[in-house]
Amino acid sequence: MDDTSAKKQEDFIRDIVRQEIETNRFGGKVNTRFPPEPNGLLHIGHAKAIWISFALAEEYGGYHNLRFDDTNPLTEKQEFVDAIIKDIRWLGWDLKERIFFASDYFEQMYEYAVQLIKKGKAYVDDSTAEEISKNRGNFTTPGKLSPYRERSVEENLDLFKRMRDGEFPDGSRVLRAKIDMAASNMNMRDPLMYRIQRATHLHVGDKWCIYPMYDWAHGLEDSIEGVTYSLCSLEFKDHRPLYDWFLDALGIFHPQQIEFGRYSLTYTVVSKRVLGPLVDAGVVNGWDDPRMPTLSGLRRRGYTPEALKLYCESSGVSEANTIIDINFLEHCLREDLNKRAPRVMVVLRPLKLVIDNYPEDQVEEFNAVNNPEDPAAGTRKVPFSKVLYIEQEDFQEVPPPKYYRLAPGREVRLRYAYFITCTGVKKNEKGEITEVHCTYDPATKGGDAPDGRKVQSTMHWVSAKHAVEADARLYDHLFTKENPMDVEEGGDYKDYLNPHSLEVIKSCKVEPSLAKAQPGGLYQFERLGYFCVDPDSSANKLVFNRTISLRDTWAKIQKQQK
Repeated sequence: MDDTSAKKQEDFIRDIVRQEIETNRFGGKVNTRFPPEPNGLLHIGHAKAIWISFALAEEYGGYHNLRFDDTNPLTEKQEFVDAIIKDIRWLGWDLKERIFFASDYFEQMYEYAVQLIKKGKAYVDDSTAEEISKNRGNFTTPGKLSPYRERSVEENLDLFKRMRDGEFPDGSRVLRAKIDMAASNMNMRDPLMYRIQRATHLHVGDKWCIYPMYDWAHGLEDSIEGVTYSLCSLEFKDHRPLYDWFLDALGIFHPQQIEFGRYSLTYTVVSKRVLGPLVDAGVVNGWDDPRMPTLSGLRRRGYTPEALKLYCESSGVSEANTIIDINFLEHCLREDLNKRAPRVMVVLRPLKLVIDNYPEDQVEEFNAVNNPEDPAAGTRKVPFSKVLYIEQEDFQEVPPPKYYRLAPGREVRLRYAYFITCTGVKKNEKGEITEVHCTYDPATKGGDAPDGRKVQSTMHWVSAKHAVEADARLYDHLFTKENPMDVEEGGDYKDYLNPHSLEVIKSCKVEPSLAKAQPGGLYQFERLGYFCVDPDSSANKLVFNRTISLRDTWAKIQKQQK
């Protein structure tokens, strides 16, 4: 991120950090990390977590690590590692060489476990997973001691080494911390530290057949890396006593864990347990579907790093879980795209418009402003001819009240060009309008009448003989309910899937300046919305994704009337 990302913020985390800097805790150092598990793609909630941790470190001149929590080889893949690195760099964070893996520390973690065994604070348990779960008790009943809890140090050391050497089958033994089976915090009831699991690991191959549990590995990784502030989402608050216990029991460097509230969006679900099945069932077209809240999906839809940064900065940091209105995120997006997206004219649903009194073979070129918010963006030439395309919704033969667009006998302005007046229509055998006919006033060239007369509507258009064909994908919210996970009894979140979350429009007409538009290119289609060139585009067919609509006054009126 650039220097502006490190501007002063005010929140409870920074209050804690400032107080501890004053007492010289950690020697005034502020080092953080982001520890994703590489078992899926990052989503917008992760973008917020990254910003919270990384911006804090940059503000105080510390380092921020990307550390993969690769402790479960059954679900983790290299493709997710690569995607996560790509996403974080796309967000604008300079990772330098500070990319680490939990598996980098497996040997040291093993030695730490041996130390706990020698201190009588860890033991090998032969109980089955079902027995361990049953004997943990519940919130009102204390757990039962394992019959293997009082094994000698020598026996535990021997068994743990043999676990590592692959002598026992998967799941037959675990290493547990010896804490308190009657603790009110269930996490402290002799938690698991290691399990036997033969699986090829994405980073260390087949070197290990025992793997550390997250709660055991998490604090050790932070300690080894010299992280001073381990910033976690709120669900890890109950895990903090265990985080502290492990570090204190070992007597090693002890970071400070601080929990913050998760940030969710209305009409959105970010849980991989929900998103994965939607991908598998074909409800969406992969993890990077533009309807998905993944960073790859948002990027494909046309979201920018700057818009996400504005969202992260403006939504603050809370001690409680927060649901943010998706309109706020969309506001941040519009704020950014309005400044950067060049304007172009595109007709999504073409209706032929013939200017009867315009010379048959004449072609004019008009100067069109690329971006009124950025004078440096300059202008471009757009061709104008006798036959144009306009939007179907820009003409009504019998206009309703408050409809100011083209209608029989009505005069409107064509953007950058002339005033036109509708003189009639042509219909097919079904009675459908196939052409609108009009006349133009040559004196209004450039869009103003010399006599000062005014019109109530200005419409965009594309010259028929110069138009380039394209497809457009119009995206909407994936769910129809503000909180899709708030399901009624017997219901399911899939009940709230939006059947109109994607509409594909074929044979749109775009101005010729877009003929060589490249994937990822961002544009404002005048009067229609912001669009992004999709990677599915080819030399023969452009495909545009609607990033977000503009505020449509007429659509608002129609909604109110309905």
